[in-house]
Amino acid sequence: MTCPYKALSGLDCPGCGMQRSFIELLKGHILESFILYPALLPTIFILLYTGCHLIFKFKNGATVIKYSFISTVIIVLVSFFIKMIV
Repeated sequence: MTCPYKALSGLDCPGCGMQRSFIELLKGHILESFILYPALLPTIFILLYTGCHLIFKFKNGATVIKYSFISTVIIVLVSFFIKMIV
C-alpha cells in the first residue's frame, strides 16, 4: 500500500517503513527489519506487554508501559528526522 501522506506531500511520514519492516521480521531478518523501521520491535513489545498486563495485572505494569511508550516515540522521532536529513 502507498502511504497517503507520502503520496500527497512527497515526504516520508513517521510511520513509513513499518510494513516493510514487519515483512522482513516475519521472514526472520531482524537486522534488516530494524534498519527499515527501528521502532517496530519496541512497538510490538508495548502491544504484547499491554495485553499481558491487562490479563495478569503486573505490579508496575502501567509504569513500564508509560516509559516504553515514551522511549518508542523518541525512537520514531529520531529515526524520522534522520530520514529527513539523509
